Amino acid sequence: MTIGTALVTGASSGIGAIYADRLAKRGHDLILVARSGTRLDAIAERLREDTSRRVDTVVADLGDSGQLLGVEQLLRTRDDISVLVNNAGVGAVAPLLQSDVAAMEAMINLNVSALTRLTYAAVPGFVSRGGGTIINISSIVAVCPELLNGVYGASKAFVLALTQSLQHELSDKGVRIQVVLPGVTATEFWNIAGLPHENLPQEMVMGAEEMVDAALSGLDLGEVVTVPALQDGAEWDRFDASRRDLAPRLSLSFAASRYKAPANAGR
Repeated sequence: MTIGTALVTGASSGIGAIYADRLAKRGHDLILVARSGTRLDAIAERLREDTSRRVDTVVADLGDSGQLLGVEQLLRTRDDISVLVNNAGVGAVAPLLQSDVAAMEAMINLNVSALTRLTYAAVPGFVSRGGGTIINISSIVAVCPELLNGVYGASKAFVLALTQSLQHELSDKGVRIQVVLPGVTATEFWNIAGLPHENLPQEMVMGAEEMVDAALSGLDLGEVVTVPALQDGAEWDRFDASRRDLAPRLSLSFAASRYKAPANAGR
């Protein structure tokens, strides 16, 4: 018996491949999306043997608008899809003055635009069927943008904000929403970004399996925001409560008094 199909992007290695494994073992059939057909085929074959689940593969570069549309179409037309894991993404560590703007635009296309389009493709079906789950992989740089490349941090802040907005809009429609904020995770992501995780303090580096298992535990607990390394979850609750507490004071019909010059200024 299946509990619906999970579509996982960036599923050919690292975090995405582990999500595929864990979701198959939870009873989901799978649609695995990534650029590398060879890797996808190997993972799919192993999962079929290990779990007896149906595993379909889609070779697609989600940074390419035409290939992205094909995955969107799947999400719109396959009514067996019950989970979307938006994991595909790329990072960077170089500061602005050392970065290529075309590479930054490509990062935005994948990390922001593709994730948004896939989410918009999936949500109407989830709502009409009365249920579904969206898991968005963000990063701790969403709230600590000073740590790495600014465009990367901004793209992950978008993912966090979009998820929080989706939770606000969809919480009464049977759709579960989660955003995961990993710290440094031991995957090839860091090699591609230009800073192998082996070069970082190892007390900062979490194994990819531990990260995904923690994130799924957070989903089971009903968390909207899961920070796998944060030992005291109440710290995030306080952080978020402080943000919400500011809201009524951020938009008023008059400027703050500190921005108004004294009447005798300049005399």
